[in-house]
Amino acid sequence: MKHLIFSFVLLLIVMAGGKLEAAPDASQVGARSYDARGVVREIAADLHSVTIQHAAIAGYMSAMTMEFPVKDTNELKGIAPSDEITFKLVVSATDDWVENIHFVAHRDENMVNNTDPFHIPSPELKPGDLLPDYEFASENGGKIRLSDFRGQAVAFTFFFTSCPLPDYCPRMSRNFFETRKLILALTNAPNNWQLLSISFDPGFDTPEMLTGYASVYRGVDTNRWLFAVASTNTLAGLAPRLDLMVMRNSLGVTHNLRTVVLDPQGRIFREFDDNQWTPQELADAIVRAAQLLPKR
Repeated sequence: MKHLIFSFVLLLIVMAGGKLEAAPDASQVGARSYDARGVVREIAADLHSVTIQHAAIAGYMSAMTMEFPVKDTNELKGIAPSDEITFKLVVSATDDWVENIHFVAHRDENMVNNTDPFHIPSPELKPGDLLPDYEFASENGGKIRLSDFRGQAVAFTFFFTSCPLPDYCPRMSRNFFETRKLILALTNAPNNWQLLSISFDPGFDTPEMLTGYASVYRGVDTNRWLFAVASTNTLAGLAPRLDLMVMRNSLGVTHNLRTVVLDPQGRIFREFDDNQWTPQELADAIVRAAQLLPKR
């Protein structure tokens, strides 16, 4: 009987000139598409991502160099670094990717002209090393130092408020929101921990800008989560110690992602690269680090 009912419904659809369609991909719902142009700087070995130095994308973002996910890896066949391409940037509420990649020309010249690279040769710190006591400008207009949080486990990440791609800086903020919620929900949660989101754009991210940005992700509850901004001098010292790469040039900003957990003595407990870590992984690391209290 069920088969007869389905056949009857299908017949009605065909008679009406309609057709059966698959349910839309959830990632496509509400997605926006932008035409873009740029030069390929790097292609991942598995072809699932491509780094593009792109021109300003009208109506969405300024010129910069970013790594973008690629859903259809076949589109990168025949594409190589230094190739100029056109493409579409697709952005949903929680995801972004590039598609419709087309070769334009091969560019031999080096477009990148870094004016203030922070990724310079310097001894990189590793877990167990003490992180120097850097100073930042807080969202409330005051100054804070890492030493202000001695006795607490501190997790900090880097961002800038004008970063538009949901898979980059906004994802770090969403993960911090979920991490805070996970720890606060624990029955025996430690009380010696702190989240710190650090902007690397001191020229734009004023205390007022940070407060407005924070309210989008944190709401009005500032408990255990502060926003701050690093000065150019602070970044010059801090970035190479953590393998954080921030470069500015006439075409915009290039940066990677780095999240760090310090133990209550200010030593590096764990580092998270890129954006593939989960809030649960960060919450677990913070809880473990918080338990490493100095011996008396």
